[in-house]
Amino acid sequence: MAQLVKLVDYVSRYEHDLSRYPTQYIRLKKYQWERMKTQWENGPELTEWQQEGIEAVEEPEEGKWFAPLFRLFGQRKTVIDEEVPEVDHEENEEQDHFGFSPNIVYNPKNIEQLRKLYLDQLFHFQIKWASSTLMDKSRVDPRYMRDSLLRSFAQYLPDNYLLFYYPILKLKKAPVELDIIMVTPVECMCITVLEAEDISAFVGSGDRFWVKKSGEKETKLLNPLIALNRNEKIVTGVLNGQEIDFPVKKYLISRNGYIDYPSAPFDVTIIDRRSYEKWFSALQKLSVPLKSTQFKAAQAILDIGHTTSMSRFFEEDEEQQREEDNES
Repeated sequence: MAQLVKLVDYVSRYEHDLSRYPTQYIRLKKYQWERMKTQWENGPELTEWQQEGIEAVEEPEEGKWFAPLFRLFGQRKTVIDEEVPEVDHEENEEQDHFGFSPNIVYNPKNIEQLRKLYLDQLFHFQIKWASSTLMDKSRVDPRYMRDSLLRSFAQYLPDNYLLFYYPILKLKKAPVELDIIMVTPVECMCITVLEAEDISAFVGSGDRFWVKKSGEKETKLLNPLIALNRNEKIVTGVLNGQEIDFPVKKYLISRNGYIDYPSAPFDVTIIDRRSYEKWFSALQKLSVPLKSTQFKAAQAILDIGHTTSMSRFFEEDEEQQREEDNES
């Protein structure tokens, strides 16, 4: 599963230590899958599976403002200790609040169903990591939970892909919205997506507007290469500013439509309905491990990321005030 490093302008756990969390994520994901598979193979009672997932974590008598953190991300400390035995006390304490413990909430009939159940829960965990830290939290738009492209990238691409999903960057003190950026071990992919009705056709040209054909209907849309070229220029500038030598490539993709542009620029890879599955399958097969230059490139982008969030403690005060208002 690709690692969701940055989701729009949400606060991200990766912002704090990009060198640590990718490897921690990989270890945690592998450990929890083996644990869940072992439970399923041994066939314990469903009630026992559910009970393990909802087992309460004892809240401290002092510092009760930590309570919502335990409720949201509580996990038994022994699980994390087994998974990452070499980490220090501070890291263990942090993982207690943000651990991932998947539950078997129904009885899968085969290993494929079990894996789907696991990946669905892991996807929600990824969203949490990409929208919260121990101290801060961003409000997640529910549409991202239903975003099929985001889910596809996050669930089916390798762990060594670092995904920036429509990140907002701070350039000259102004927030700038970008399209998708995927930092792989071998290149930085700038991706612009054309999504419309199934089997729509996009007729490209060097003009400011393209034509979208859907049945007998024709409409104009802004040339998507304008945004794609802008994104590539920004990312290249960020990397050059940090003297990071890492290739930046441009991709225009459409999962459900056709792109007709015979004279497309040579530096743009066009992927449409006819070639998307083959292209995606090739991405899945990249077995190159995480690279130091890849980390540097991703960190350079993260460093200028725009973040909108609120303190967890402020949010708790708001909830307490609402409860008091309702009681009065």
